[in-house]
Formats: sequence, C-alpha cells, structure tokens
Amino acid sequence: MPFRPQRLALAALLALGAASSAFAQGAPATTPPKVDLAALPFAVTEVATFAYPWSMAFLPDGKQLVTQKRGEMILFNPQTGEKTVLQGTPPVASAGQAALMDVVLAPDFASSRKIYFSYSEPSEGKETGTALATATLNEAAGALTDVQVIFRAEPLITSGAHYSGRIAFSPDKTHLFFTNGERAQFDPSQDPKSTLGKVLRLNLDGTPAAGNPLAEKGFHPAIWSYGQRNLTGIAFDADGRLWEVEMGPLGGDEINLVKPGANYGWPVRSYGDHYDKRPIPDHTEDDGFEKPKVYWNPSLAPSSMAYYNADLFPGWRNSLFVTGLSGQALARVALDGETATKADHWRMGMRLRNVRVGPDGALWLLEDSPKGRMLKLTPKG
Repeated sequence: MPFRPQRLALAALLALGAASSAFAQGAPATTPPKVDLAALPFAVTEVATFAYPWSMAFLPDGKQLVTQKRGEMILFNPQTGEKTVLQGTPPVASAGQAALMDVVLAPDFASSRKIYFSYSEPSEGKETGTALATATLNEAAGALTDVQVIFRAEPLITSGAHYSGRIAFSPDKTHLFFTNGERAQFDPSQDPKSTLGKVLRLNLDGTPAAGNPLAEKGFHPAIWSYGQRNLTGIAFDADGRLWEVEMGPLGGDEINLVKPGANYGWPVRSYGDHYDKRPIPDHTEDDGFEKPKVYWNPSLAPSSMAYYNADLFPGWRNSLFVTGLSGQALARVALDGETATKADHWRMGMRLRNVRVGPDGALWLLEDSPKGRMLKLTPKG
C-alpha cells in the first residue's frame, strides 16, 4: 500500500521540531490542576529525587540503579539515601528525546554482576542512534567496567526523537527483546532492512537470534515484529505473552500483543492523526495489519509499562501499568488471555517517566522533572 507523499516532508519537519521543548519533552499545552496524592486509593511515599530520571532496576541487596537523561547512572541506597554516580558510562546524546535510557539486570547478575542498558549514542556527525550495551557493576570502585556495545540500531538518523530502547528478557532468559523507535521518520517502520520501528529478538550477546520469523523473507535478521512507532514499554505476562505500549501521533497511543512476524501498520494505519491534524486511516478488519488491543484518544503519551502479578495489591494481579507524560497519569490495563481492557486511570499531577514493580510487590514511579521524584506506591492502612 503506498504512503502519502506528504509523509516524508512531515518526517523532516518533525526531525527539525525535535529541538523544541514541546516536541522533545511532550510538554502539555496547559497546566493541569494540582492533584492531592493523599486522596488516591493507595499510599504514595516520596523516596528521593533525581535529575530527569529515566529508568530503574532493583539489586538483590535492596539498592537500585537509576538512569538519568543526561547520561548519569546512579547507584542509590533507599535505606540511607546515599547516591553514587557510577564512573565508566559511555558518552550519551541527550538533546530532544535522547537519553541514557533503560537499565535491567542480566539473568545471571547474582554471579556475574552484569547489567544491560540502552542509550542514545552520538556519532562523529549529527546522526544519533539507539545502542544496547552491557557492563559489569563494580560497587567497590563506584564504576561500570567492561562496557561493550552489543547492538546498534540501523540506520543512524539526525532526528532527536523516538529512540525507544526498551529491554525485556524472554521468560526462559535465553533471549533478549529490544525495541527501536522509528525516530519520527515514518517509513523505516515498514522498511525490512531497517531495525527502526521494530521489536527485535536477540541472543544475550546482542547478535540476531536464530529462528526470527522474517529473516527468510529478506528482513534484517533481528526483526521479530514491525510497523511500530515509538515503543516505550515491553513486558511479558505470566503466560509468556509479550505486550508492547507505544506513543501514537496526535492521539492513538496503543497497547499491542506482540506476535512473531506481525505488522502493526504504522504509518499506514493509526487511531491518531498527524500533528498538523491531517487524518491517518483507522484500522479496518481487512487491512492486513495487527490491531491494538487498547488505544487512547486523546493521548496518554505513554512512557513506560510494567506487568504486575504480585500479592501486595491482589486486585491488580495480571495487569499492565502504563505511565503518561503529557497525560500525567498512571493507567492500569487488565489482562485476560489475549484480551486487554482499560481498568483504572489515576491522575497523578506530574509527568511520569517510568514504572517498575519492586521485589515486595510495591509499584515504583519516576517523575520526569529536573528534580524528579522517586515514588513508592503501597496499599493504604
């Protein structure tokens, strides 16, 4: 199906617009009313503040790793409040939506002290790309050592938008799923040779996994699914299904059940419109694309997603939690097999960048702000 001729021109405008704060940071057009956090149906505890925090990971000893947009990785002790800026992080591009992004522990972290992280990698020119790296956490030295980039998105792009860079391990811990946003360029999502606008399935060393469903059709060998936009969260549920949330254009944010080899339609189909309000055709039953299980219109502006199946909030088991930037909300989506249903939507009165499930079943949030709060959500009483 041919693309509209205006798409490439619009992509160029969006790339230039990434330098503006409204586009780069997803700033809301108006200031929403203040929210009384004490009135929410759960207790909200402020744990610490960070400078534009982006993601976090929990260590076995109770400490946490926190990434900050401008390139710092922090080792944080919530018991003492101590923060250590780890040495050894690579150079990070941080203009627009670029950042030091996701961080997760390797499956064998207890013995290897290895972590995986993603970031916006600068180049010698104006292009940047999404990189996936590994490193060894050396707490005694306060540093990351043996840093290695194991995968780079293709191609590099001058846009400062839609890096994505989310990481999830397969339930059996033998493969790694990695997301590449389409960098506000539209067409790469349907380009079989580009990794942009895709979910990728990799070996733990970053090489394309054997048996990926599209390799024999001439696609890049790492591609698992395609036709996606700005993928801001991925998570496996208890039954091994892979779910993905992505930021739509003007409206049309969506949650997808990721299926091997599936095409999700961007930029040919969307439940949102272009930023200049030109319409994009909605999905139809016979359009040949996988359709979202849930979508938001107007936008939530999703920034992350976590799967919840813990006991601390028993009523929330088998749910996805999604954070919103301009939407300034935390949303819960209930799962039932392959069905997803909007369940709760709590206005939080702040731009939220990240949600994680803690070891005790608490929900942890990071606020997108120069003094972004780390918040812990627990049951009241």
